[in-house]
Amino acid sequence: MARRRIIAGNWKMNKTPSEAVALCNELKDLVKNDDVDVVYCVPAIDIVPVAEAVKGTNVHVGAENFYIEDKGAFTGEISAPMLKEAGVEYVIIGHSERRDIFGENDILINQKVKKAFASGLTPIMCCGESLALRKAGTYKEWIARQIKWDLTDITADQVKTLVIAYEPIWAIGTGETATADQAEEVCKMIREIIADLYDQATADAVRIQYGGSMNAGNAAELLSKPNIDGGLIGGASLKPDFGQIVNA
Repeated sequence: MARRRIIAGNWKMNKTPSEAVALCNELKDLVKNDDVDVVYCVPAIDIVPVAEAVKGTNVHVGAENFYIEDKGAFTGEISAPMLKEAGVEYVIIGHSERRDIFGENDILINQKVKKAFASGLTPIMCCGESLALRKAGTYKEWIARQIKWDLTDITADQVKTLVIAYEPIWAIGTGETATADQAEEVCKMIREIIADLYDQATADAVRIQYGGSMNAGNAAELLSKPNIDGGLIGGASLKPDFGQIVNA
């Protein structure tokens, strides 16, 4: 089954609103590719200016986080309806930085996946292992557990439309990259987990990204693998290199 490639930039906590618009203008002609879904996942304060800046282009807007309630006394948080009205289509859920720095667990992440679907947003659901788990050889069990928890009570039809991002934590922002074979091994395993939890048709439909220091130099090799359908790009999404990744 031919799955449509998806390249998403995770800007993290970078770019003021004016800088964000300038980056959109810089990347505009570089990321043109009608055969690829291109997404900018940007800080909350940049969503409105970025949504305006990418109007009429092939770029979709994503958010980096949100809270599970629609409104209320949750100081500092942002809701799915707010994102939706601002032009957001995708939302990153369960990024390792949210898990490690902000203490998000799989129960909350599962609630966020449910809320995203209920609100008409497409989750980019992250999973991955630390260096310690990789070295201990227990990373497969860890990732399987994350996916089972995070997809609790999510239907097959929903899973077919979501995006799963495999991000080995030891390869995020470190310059270390899993080899293409290491990345393919885990992405293939993730697809097998989905087949076990649901069915083969669902596994064949779900798009799986690699998200650990993908850059202009290694994107083509990673994306040539049969189970890697795209990338969740950190640092390289803030540079013209992002265009090379989109067109790799």
